[in-house]
Amino acid sequence: MIKNQTAVITGCNRGIGLSILNKFAKEGYEIICCNRTIDNNFKQHCKLLEKEFKIKIYLYKINFEDLNETKSISKDILANHKNINTLVNNAGYLKQSIFEMIRYEDLKKTFDINLFNQLIFTQNLIKILKKTENSNIIFISSTSGFESNIGRSVYSMSKISLISITKNLSQELSRYKIRVNCVAPGMVSTDMMFDNTPKNIIEENLKRVPLNRLGTPDEISNVVFFLSSDNSSYINGQTLRVDGGMT
Repeated sequence: MIKNQTAVITGCNRGIGLSILNKFAKEGYEIICCNRTIDNNFKQHCKLLEKEFKIKIYLYKINFEDLNETKSISKDILANHKNINTLVNNAGYLKQSIFEMIRYEDLKKTFDINLFNQLIFTQNLIKILKKTENSNIIFISSTSGFESNIGRSVYSMSKISLISITKNLSQELSRYKIRVNCVAPGMVSTDMMFDNTPKNIIEENLKRVPLNRLGTPDEISNVVFFLSSDNSSYINGQTLRVDGGMT
């Protein structure tokens, strides 16, 4: 168990994000949770994690669709926390629609949440990451950023952008000993996937997965934690595909 380490995790109230929260809690990190929704069930879950692993979890309600709120909450975090070792940008939004039918509002919302305001949030937190020795930024992208998936053109564009910014930031921030990496999950058993992917499409795509099954959120969070740890100290600017051999 690691002590005196703090991780900021966005979008961690369900699915992959919740698994990332659980993993960092188990490893002894104090955690700053940044979610659009913080309901009583999530609060209770965090209290149980605090009690079991003797850590502290801080809750911030933030809507990454709102630029002003993104700036305000990131400033609050800077004011209230003096040490951050890892930033995991997991918050995301997916609107299924063929390109001809997608509305401007959905296009803007996708990029605001998945890219633009996520980058503003990161930009602000870099101020404290620079003061922490050997800190990390991890973006959660998707194999959709590499693939041509019908109905996901805008989502795919936003996710490939995260892969690009990972490369850029890894070069710019290396002088401060900040490593920047990215995880691109494939087909993972989450509500987001089942809510946006028809059953027949899931079954068809599974034929392309040599392991012949969906991934689990824990299999993604294990990779995220690895990238944040000293075990990956010479990995920088990389995107790790976790897709069961789909590629």
